[in-house]
Amino acid sequence: MHKALGIDTSNYTTSAALYTDGTVRQQKMLLPVRKGELGLRQSDAVFHHVQQLPQVLERLFQETSGAVTAVGASARPRDQEGSYMPCFTVGTGTAKAMAMALSVPFFSFSHQAGHIAAALYSAGKLSFLKKPFLAFHVSGGTTEAVRVVPDREHLFQTEIVARSLDLKGGQAVDRVGGMLGLPFPAGKYLE
Repeated sequence: MHKALGIDTSNYTTSAALYTDGTVRQQKMLLPVRKGELGLRQSDAVFHHVQQLPQVLERLFQETSGAVTAVGASARPRDQEGSYMPCFTVGTGTAKAMAMALSVPFFSFSHQAGHIAAALYSAGKLSFLKKPFLAFHVSGGTTEAVRVVPDREHLFQTEIVARSLDLKGGQAVDRVGGMLGLPFPAGKYLE
């Protein structure tokens, strides 16, 4: 039985998931953003991830038993040169240390690739990974159309084919939410 642990420490959520034989269990905690603020500085995000990741992992492992056979983490926002945010180092460092301690493989991927894979999984369309396709990624940091191409070593590679040049879709949602006095991030409150 394979049990893969995935960790993501993006700018606003500390999260971890275990994938075992087609079943996903996950735990997450939003980072605290003060009322009226539209985000966090990277140094604050890193601090909160360091505090929250042990709690998230503890809750996740209370729900399951058995040995982890692989560990992965989102290491960067996108699969583009220069794509970097300090908050991802918290999850990547923890995941690498766990993989070394357990003597299991470590896999690194981008946050954007995680969004694409999660969308395919939840839609029951993992078969799309057998041939190239176009994906749209709309978030606080990107609004892009990306060409997704299967890759044996990395599952898939992405190439940006179109992107917004100004305000990102997620930023627009959060700014409207802020104007309405909604908590940040505002997406679920505007749904």
